[in-house]
Amino acid sequence: MGIINSNILIIDDNQQIRESLELFLGRHFSSVQSLASTNTLISTFEKESFDIVLLDMNLSPGKHSGNEGIFWLREILKRDKDAVIILITAFGKVELAVDGIKEGAFDFLLKPWDNQKLLTTIKAGIKLRKSRNEVNELIDQKHILNNPIDSGKGILRTSSEEMKAIEIIIDKVAETDANILILGENGSGKEVVAREIHRKSYRKNQVFMSVDLSSLTESLFESELFGYKKGAFTDAKEDRAGKIEVANNGTLFLDEIGNLPMHLQSKLLTVLQTKTITRLGSSKSKKIDFRLICATNKPLKSLIQENKFREDLLFRINTVQIDVPDLKNRKADLLPLCNHFIQTYSHKYNKPNITLSKSAITKLENYSWPGNIRELKHSIERAVILSDKKILSPEDFAFSDIQSHFENLDILNLTELEKIAIKKAIKQTKGNMSKAAESLGISRTTLYFKISKYEL
Repeated sequence: MGIINSNILIIDDNQQIRESLELFLGRHFSSVQSLASTNTLISTFEKESFDIVLLDMNLSPGKHSGNEGIFWLREILKRDKDAVIILITAFGKVELAVDGIKEGAFDFLLKPWDNQKLLTTIKAGIKLRKSRNEVNELIDQKHILNNPIDSGKGILRTSSEEMKAIEIIIDKVAETDANILILGENGSGKEVVAREIHRKSYRKNQVFMSVDLSSLTESLFESELFGYKKGAFTDAKEDRAGKIEVANNGTLFLDEIGNLPMHLQSKLLTVLQTKTITRLGSSKSKKIDFRLICATNKPLKSLIQENKFREDLLFRINTVQIDVPDLKNRKADLLPLCNHFIQTYSHKYNKPNITLSKSAITKLENYSWPGNIRELKHSIERAVILSDKKILSPEDFAFSDIQSHFENLDILNLTELEKIAIKKAIKQTKGNMSKAAESLGISRTTLYFKISKYEL
């Protein structure tokens, strides 16, 4: 029978008992540790998690009441409420051991014990620990996730040769755990590509954790990504898993990876190298397993030259790179996407059988779509909501003049162009941030982040 991958801790002041247990259990479990006293017990639990704790009820010479074991049982459970503790007691202390079970112990063993009974009890405890961990992961996911995992059919809606080539790459990489870097402009469909990779992978029934790094303020980066322990900072009222930890066994999608501050790039690199996560305020690390997909519209190689992005992190995240073209460079996809969004919003707003007129199609094809697919999606939704007709006409689509304004500007600096676009969108929408974000083809959260970033 193979070794069971579990971490066992023995706490007993009797050296002979510790050595006997370590020798026997070491044949069956991957890690067996022991403590001769409780002097380092607290620090040990702060650094490491254990599947099973074997706790002697009398840990000091001359003391036989068993109350010491009850005290440390309570202390362990304060630090790990899901700890599986098996009490070790003498025959005459059975009633006290039963009291220990009422306090939260899993079971008790009488000295001298039968090895087979010991083994059976520990295996049962390991199953309980595993189920508790699974429940906690589900609770953490429920706290963070707002959108269900994609469960539908293909979501790329593509007819262009450019996207068909990308679909071939997706089919090849989805079966692997290779780290993927997706490049493309805002709204071009980078997250759609990421979700398609997840949907076709063996992790498809696990969580797809999407994190928009551009929407996080620097003060929230660490707590959101890495989680925190109760009391780590003023508002940390309870233990909370970070989004990286929630992605355990699934896919972690880091959108706008170019926005990650340098000091957190180093921490992310450590996570990728060690496959462990440590919450803020804790020194205890946890093993995690996830598939990483990153995306950005920023030139990462230029950021490396400016010392704003780590070269070793870039090497780590782009085992395979996928470049998603702008919508204006894949016009063959325009009509399939239009039909898909019309069908989606016709159903959503209970307006069946809506179609596009030929003249409306011509107008949509002649527009350059600076906001890419996101702008097309919002335009279709707005048209479906506002129109009282079954056939959408050119008049149902009103585009921003930001594009033409840019064409008349003699400015090539992308930051300055972005500032101008944001100011103009806010002015045109008379301060309505939702509409301004929609016209820019970004989320309202991203808009607020950029306003703060540029101090507009």
